[in-house]
Amino acid sequence: MVTAAPIPSSTVPARAWLPGFVALALIWGASFLFIKVGVAELHPLYVTLGRVLTGMVTLLVVLAVTRDRLPRDLRLWGHMILVGVVGTALPFTLFAYGEQRISSTLAGIWNATTPLVVLPLAVWIFRTERMTGRRATGLGLGFVGVLVILGAWQGVGGSALTGQLMCLGAATCYGFAIPYFKRFVAAGTQSGVAISTMQLITAAVALLIISPLVAGLPPAPTSLSADVVWSILALGVLGTGLAFVINTRNIRLAGASTASTVTYVIPVVATVVGLVVLDERLAWYQPVGAAIVLAGVAISQGAFRRHTAPSVQPGSGMAPTPVDARAAGEAGALDPDGAAPSTGSQTRP
Repeated sequence: MVTAAPIPSSTVPARAWLPGFVALALIWGASFLFIKVGVAELHPLYVTLGRVLTGMVTLLVVLAVTRDRLPRDLRLWGHMILVGVVGTALPFTLFAYGEQRISSTLAGIWNATTPLVVLPLAVWIFRTERMTGRRATGLGLGFVGVLVILGAWQGVGGSALTGQLMCLGAATCYGFAIPYFKRFVAAGTQSGVAISTMQLITAAVALLIISPLVAGLPPAPTSLSADVVWSILALGVLGTGLAFVINTRNIRLAGASTASTVTYVIPVVATVVGLVVLDERLAWYQPVGAAIVLAGVAISQGAFRRHTAPSVQPGSGMAPTPVDARAAGEAGALDPDGAAPSTGSQTRP
């Protein structure tokens, strides 16, 4: 495989990557709307299975068109089984269960807490990052934001609390899977698309086994409304398939750090879409808490630091390199709903 020399992202004009950035924010932000529509008629497990299968098929087509191949390394496949189950099947399902109880806008807000969960696990369990004063400050501020989202001062309970905890559980799954991926998978030479396809294949196999046992046989597609069918297709083809390809391109053109800032836009899109399309409502403190969480994420990732000199961003070559696989995996493969995957893996202290 021939690779081009890395090019500093500062040499790439914004017009080259900005359309993809906006498209990604819209696709991932709208994913929570599609989940909400899907669970109206489908069991959460079948919402997840539908999006994973269609996303898998989409990426297999991309692999065929680009003449890329799936790895044959059995050890790598072993690692990807855990990543596929814990990093894809389980969090997707928890978000779907959660949206049976809470609004899509609130689910989108909880998705933004992922980096806050990633950081302590990466530092203290997987040892892939180190704690600094800046990161501790961001983590503490983010925790305050979580309490604000919950409205902890007025007491919480009932199905709404259960739904929010399920979404937090989904973020926790990402928090485990992302540093695991970074430690055991990311250093390989496989392309990001191939790795993401492996992830969806392992997730699909697990869901095909578990879904009928838990939820019974799926309903016939002809019994579903057009809105549900189109929502599942949009989740799979766009949000779980093509969005990854767009994200990988953004990483190569703009650099992983710039590409990861889509995290801050997704909750805004999810909120606007939920309010306008589904006529959902938010308590005043929920968007305020989300803003506090995102501020904590920004601080922990060093978004407010001054950079004295432009640095070479990962993944700017013309063909996938080991760095491409790592950046793509951290910034897109593990979280097709767009949560910022790692606090620190993209902007080192």
